[in-house]
Amino acid sequence: MSARTYLLAAGAFAVGTSAYVVSGVLPTVSGELGVSLSAAGQLATAFALAYAVGAPLLATVTARWDRRTVLLAALVVAAVGNGLSALATTYPVLIVGRIIAALGAAAYTPAATLVATALLPPAQRARAVALVFGGLTLALAIGVPAGDLLGSSIGYAGVFGAVAVVSTLVAAAVPFCLPRIAPPQAVPLRERFAVAADRRVLTVLAMTVIGVLSAMVVFIYVTPLLNATAGIHGATIALLLLVYGVGAMVGNTWGGRAADRFGTVPTLFTVLAGIGVTVTVLSLTASTVVGAAVVLALWGVFCWAFNPPVQSLLLELAPTGGLVLSLNASAIYLGTALAGVVGGTVIGMGGMLLLPLVAAALVLVVIVLLLTLQLGRRRAVAETERVPACAGLATAE
Repeated sequence: MSARTYLLAAGAFAVGTSAYVVSGVLPTVSGELGVSLSAAGQLATAFALAYAVGAPLLATVTARWDRRTVLLAALVVAAVGNGLSALATTYPVLIVGRIIAALGAAAYTPAATLVATALLPPAQRARAVALVFGGLTLALAIGVPAGDLLGSSIGYAGVFGAVAVVSTLVAAAVPFCLPRIAPPQAVPLRERFAVAADRRVLTVLAMTVIGVLSAMVVFIYVTPLLNATAGIHGATIALLLLVYGVGAMVGNTWGGRAADRFGTVPTLFTVLAGIGVTVTVLSLTASTVVGAAVVLALWGVFCWAFNPPVQSLLLELAPTGGLVLSLNASAIYLGTALAGVVGGTVIGMGGMLLLPLVAAALVLVVIVLLLTLQLGRRRAVAETERVPACAGLATAE
């Protein structure tokens, strides 16, 4: 992997931290702005919804820009959004800052994924995707714990200000370290959205939404869940979140390498089986700190091994990639936005310990969708192979 690819990962770290760090500063935001924890939590929802809506729209608007310009503009917008968040002294202004930061992230991640795949041979496509997402997993590994630990000392303004500085530094390096990469060949708008309407693509996007929902419906509430199962709280929670993040980094790398070596579909079946097993036993094994650490690490590995093969599969189905990757980014954040609502509903109806079982059921839905997709692809190949033979018989007659 080249230094250019690592720069793309650094940008992903910056925009990923912007998204994940909110969970760590919620108590600080609540205390400093005088709003409830529930209201502070809507900062994450606003970010997720802005990202979900903005990703495909921005992909269309910037379709004719060279990719380096897209990356630079996206990082600048992310820096502005985080800078405004740092300066915000009222809740509405902070919401606006989070929305602007989300739009920068929504433009950056799909473009960085495309650039990474362009810089490396096709045989290393999934590994390229994994490296970009490695920046996001690193953000997850240290973003939430850092926000939790630093928020009390430097406030949310200091945390968001630090993210703005990192975004600015990466943006400054982009013109010097990345070549100009021409935009994909111009495709009429109708054709671009026709790709997105492909039933196979829609199936994969549904897999992403439900897969992310299954992970985040538990992760969003993992702190009170660990309190309920093992009485864990305070600095121990931050340490366990770090363990999960390290597992996520390992899983992201493994998922990319496995998809390149064994294929996207076999890798996805393995990953989904691992997610299903680990989340099912989460409530049982997380009764001690050691048990929680083991299961969270494994759960992080399998959850974050999901993204690289999914994005590689989308590139197999739609090689031009730009719009479909942005739609997948939207799907990720749509799943995140739904997770808070679904999780709250589940807790209200059946209690905290029901969350892992609901997540496991959602994983089964993803497996069914993947089976449906694979059977459809095999049927299409069989029909394609059958047509020429029939045509030859008709000619002979």
